[in-house]
Amino acid sequence: MSKRSSWALPYFIFLVLFVVMPLVLILFYALQDSSGHFTLSNITKFFTDKDALSTFALSIEVALENTVLCILIGYPTAYILADKSLNRSAVTVVLFILPMWVNALMRTLATAELFTMAGITLGKGTLLFGMCYDYLPFMIYPIYNVLAKMDKSYAEAAQDLGARPWQVFAKVTLPLSMPGVISGVMMVFMPTVSTFAISEFLTNNKIKLFGTIIQENINNSMWNYGAALALIMLVIIGITTFFQKDDGSEAAGGAL
Repeated sequence: MSKRSSWALPYFIFLVLFVVMPLVLILFYALQDSSGHFTLSNITKFFTDKDALSTFALSIEVALENTVLCILIGYPTAYILADKSLNRSAVTVVLFILPMWVNALMRTLATAELFTMAGITLGKGTLLFGMCYDYLPFMIYPIYNVLAKMDKSYAEAAQDLGARPWQVFAKVTLPLSMPGVISGVMMVFMPTVSTFAISEFLTNNKIKLFGTIIQENINNSMWNYGAALALIMLVIIGITTFFQKDDGSEAAGGAL
């Protein structure tokens, strides 16, 4: 234990047990049939399963709508929080963290109960409200961190050259903040696609998202097809994460 590298052993064990092993099991079940033989039918079945495809398309639609809502609300909020002339108290930032201290499932149940007490019919509107409420902090904080650390000299130089406030924002602030926006989009979009608990509680199972059909297949002991759906979702997440890194670096480089 005298070596510094020895302190990494607990983290290595944790990664193997709770990250690597689950991924290996997903791949193992996805490429097998119920008899244990190798097959690709579980993956190809997704592309011929109309219910799965329609659910996936609906999940993408809901995720896009939720992401747009979070951007429209989150960017102005992050801008105000990062502007010292508009927000002089660090307490305001902490107030946006407080809801995240409560379990997401409990927040969702409380939101659903509020809608029920108010007599509001559960549906897509309540689903978007609940998702925006749950994921909004994940949009605010990446943008806030970028804006708070942004070199103010760029905006000042633009103002000295005669740029109007909206021009400073459009040509300096917004391009420089794009890495934060892209990170926020990824942190909101992908969890929205794969979630199932929020859609169940806030729509009474009227709307099923991609995570729901994965859960249903696993609960019905259809491990192989459920694992294949989870593998497809992991591949999509991996591809989008790859493009996120490229887009983030280009945005930052282009702005500078």
